[in-house]
Amino acid sequence: MYLKNIHLYTFRNYYKQSVNLQSQKTILLGNNAQGKSNLLEAIELLATLKSHRTRRDQDLILEGEKSSQITANVERIYGQSELSITLRSSGKRSLMLNHEKLHRHLEFLGHINAVEFSCLDLDLVRGSPEIRRIWLDTLLIQLEPIYAHIINQYHKILRQRNSLLKIIRKQFNDSKKSDNFTTTISQLKLWDEQLAEAGTRVTRRRNRVIQRLVPLAQKWHKSISGKAELLDINYLSNITIENENHQTIQQRFLEKIEQRSIIERNLATTVVGPHRDDVEFNINKNQAKFYGSQGQQRTLVLAIKLAELQLIEDVIGEPPLLLLDDVLAELDHNRQKQLLEAIQGKFQTLITTTHLPTFDTEWLKSSQIIKVERGKIFQF
Repeated sequence: MYLKNIHLYTFRNYYKQSVNLQSQKTILLGNNAQGKSNLLEAIELLATLKSHRTRRDQDLILEGEKSSQITANVERIYGQSELSITLRSSGKRSLMLNHEKLHRHLEFLGHINAVEFSCLDLDLVRGSPEIRRIWLDTLLIQLEPIYAHIINQYHKILRQRNSLLKIIRKQFNDSKKSDNFTTTISQLKLWDEQLAEAGTRVTRRRNRVIQRLVPLAQKWHKSISGKAELLDINYLSNITIENENHQTIQQRFLEKIEQRSIIERNLATTVVGPHRDDVEFNINKNQAKFYGSQGQQRTLVLAIKLAELQLIEDVIGEPPLLLLDDVLAELDHNRQKQLLEAIQGKFQTLITTTHLPTFDTEWLKSSQIIKVERGKIFQF
């Protein structure tokens, strides 16, 4: 997989800029807040249709403009493709593949695969469960584009069910209950079935991808830590899912909903389902979030990112792009060396930095160096 070029129109702080990528390794050089990360974010959008920095398309559009566009050409084993995303302040998007408008996101996903590793990724260990769920869902979308529809469908059902729970609480607290209360409870049962069905599909896929990722991450972790530590990763579901089929998990889902029905009615929100799940990282059987040193946490995240690269390559049959956003400054010399050796010549890599001395002579000789300054791009 090779990203040949990318064109940005009123995207973030870029008015109109194009980049032709002429090397397997591209170094984006510049001071902070010049637009280096914005360029990587544009590639991330092409790969996943999501940004890890914002959920609002308005934030991705140059101030004073109503829309922006990202266009890129990618070369794959099976041929070349031109991809284009138009973002609008209204939130409505247009997607194009080879100059043809697409009506479904699924037709767009999968043409570019990329793994991003940024200095913010320590939040994967330290942050909230939501951060880990988003990470897992983003990985799944790259491996199985249909998952984008599955997770969106689940959240749509979840929103509808939560709205109904609010109505139920209001009706229940009304001293003059009407027949509407019985009708609404019956409607809730229908949403229970849909939530359990969609939630089971999400849960099983998340658990399955963790099982595939663990041995790869453990291998990298041993290499980086000098075999001194043992990494383990667990998917923490609020439904028992070990070695069970879809029907069994779905039934357990419904049973758990029934058990928590009074709590849900009082809170007017859904408390059972994959939107409440988490991922646990352990080092030597201790939770890395609470007991891991900063060095151990960085090693863990680095191992996970390298495992992601390997897993995506195994599944899609060719190496994905690697986007490194100000990572080297966060790693000590040993971890820098491990990372650069692991990706040497294997993955097309775009890496941001504020200082070139971070790289050895060989890296600099074999890299295209691009200067980014105030939303403008120059060959260095």
